[in-house]
Amino acid sequence: MIIGITGSSGAGKSTVCEFLENEYKVKVLDADKIARKLSKKGTSYVVDIIKIFGKDIVDEEGELKRRKLAEIIYSNPKKREELNKCTFKYITKEIEKRLKKIDDDTVKIIDAPLLFESKLNEICDKVIGVISKREVQIDRIVARDDIDYEQAEKRLLAQQSNEFYIEHCDDIVENNGLLEFEQKVEAIMKKYKIDKNIK
Repeated sequence: MIIGITGSSGAGKSTVCEFLENEYKVKVLDADKIARKLSKKGTSYVVDIIKIFGKDIVDEEGELKRRKLAEIIYSNPKKREELNKCTFKYITKEIEKRLKKIDDDTVKIIDAPLLFESKLNEICDKVIGVISKREVQIDRIVARDDIDYEQAEKRLLAQQSNEFYIEHCDDIVENNGLLEFEQKVEAIMKKYKIDKNIK
């Protein structure tokens, strides 16, 4: 079984995935972590990013200037679309390769903020959307990425709304930082007949 977990920035997907990994017999593939690994200097992915954004997007060592890249894509929809198209090509290929290496009996979880946009939802048996209150998301983004409120809000405006996930996902988990989300996750896992880890 393959389960997709998605939601906009700061919704609390990582916390949900961490809980699943600790409590259940699952293997999580984190699209953001994979993208970070693929974007090391000199990789084909970085070469393609330079083609889109120019040589200024990397520093003297050839490492990607992530903050600068984020500033550009969240203020320029066309560039964001170009980057996403490039990223999806590499990420989907890598995730599909990793999925093949995991035992068939193991429940696989794809943690991807752009699950629908990359069409990775098409290989999932179920999709869980993680949502939270707008102000909670903004606070999380500000704390995590060390940016101001305005920049965090701009990022969220460039992403799908909670309504999108409610409409398109099989199940929804609201994660506002309280432990109530665990009960909701447990109810979904019970419905999907996924076993807990024996401790």
